[in-house]
Amino acid sequence: MKITIESSRVVKPIYNGNAPSTNHHVRLSVFDKITSDMHIAVIYAFNPPTPSNIAIKEGLSKVLAEYREFAGRLGEDPEGNSVIFLNDRGVRFVEATVNSKLRNMLPSKPTKETQSLHPSLYGVEELVQVQLTRFTCGSLIVGFTAHHQVADGHATSKFLVAWGLATRGFAIDPIPLHARDTLFKPRDPPLIQYDHHNIEYMNDKYAKTMSITGHESNEQEIVIHKMHFTNEFISKLRAKASVGLSKPYSRFETILAHLWRVISKARGLLGDETTKISISVNGCMRMDPKVPKEYFGNLVLWAYPRSKVRDLINRPLRFAVELIRAEVTKVNDSYFKSFIDFASSDIISKEGLVSTAVTKKILSPDLKVDSWLTFPFFDLDFGSGNPYYFMPTYIPYEGMLFLLPSYLGDGSIDAFVPVFKDNLDTLKMYCYSLD
Repeated sequence: MKITIESSRVVKPIYNGNAPSTNHHVRLSVFDKITSDMHIAVIYAFNPPTPSNIAIKEGLSKVLAEYREFAGRLGEDPEGNSVIFLNDRGVRFVEATVNSKLRNMLPSKPTKETQSLHPSLYGVEELVQVQLTRFTCGSLIVGFTAHHQVADGHATSKFLVAWGLATRGFAIDPIPLHARDTLFKPRDPPLIQYDHHNIEYMNDKYAKTMSITGHESNEQEIVIHKMHFTNEFISKLRAKASVGLSKPYSRFETILAHLWRVISKARGLLGDETTKISISVNGCMRMDPKVPKEYFGNLVLWAYPRSKVRDLINRPLRFAVELIRAEVTKVNDSYFKSFIDFASSDIISKEGLVSTAVTKKILSPDLKVDSWLTFPFFDLDFGSGNPYYFMPTYIPYEGMLFLLPSYLGDGSIDAFVPVFKDNLDTLKMYCYSLD
């Protein structure tokens, strides 16, 4: 795919009235600090007719006035605290063209070529980047990247929807809640009820060892396989796992349990190996009092169901589903508050602890799942309707799964599964099996 970059500029907030001071900053919350220190990118495709680049750019300037963190920069204050400087330095805005029709070029799943549809994720000072790529048929691809330490998937999806509203000339509703530096205060006295070592935090020396040992040395090619699970297939899986229950297990629990088993089979793991999943758990509805959904920032911890491979594969699907539900249930209000107290203490500095969110390119025998099933990513509308396609970019990290509602809008689910190329045929053989 040959893309011609027509322009690259910085877009800054436009305020309705007096502009706020650019000398302020906000501290990262304890949840911001433990998430991945990297950009995450998504790809949108829109059918013609689409609004002009100018209209979309103006909408971006307007929405940045409400989401100032994205227009700022990461850094440290004089005391050495990690902060976001609200300096309005702006976001990267790239305009590009392709001398072809989109239907001839857009892959159905992330590939290396997908990375040309958004700015680079590495060595970037801007906290948001946008690339508008126009095709000869009038179609538009919007490549969007955002730094994960500023906002999680839930908050970022709300920003994208607000961008569409601003582009269409509507008021941004709801207004985001900016309270990351005040909302998650530790209790007095603190009450650390759980052990957070090797869960959210680990020793820095061990983290450095992880990055150069073990499965990281594997030279196999990693490809991303897309699985499409129809409503019919999901219903059969849920019925199989929920026999005898008055209320069936959720779609998410069942599909994830199925993927855990299928991927473990495809990897050819030994029976006595232990495999675990890292599952993101949103704290908005789990903390008491509940955190408003308008909160802008990160509010995620992780559940870690684990099993011996032989049990996972040989026991019924329900075994895996129950493991997932049990571990996710444990990440409740008391766990979130225990983490806040732990992360706010001097234990972190005294013991030299760092976040466990180290980005490893090979996770086998483990998995990491990001579920976007309930996020309003598909609600982005610049004025000509919702996108007809949406997907994450190409991230070749073996075992890092993304679950999305299908672009078909019929309730089906798409799973994007990075896998070793040598395991792909086996994965395909098992992925739609009900055994």
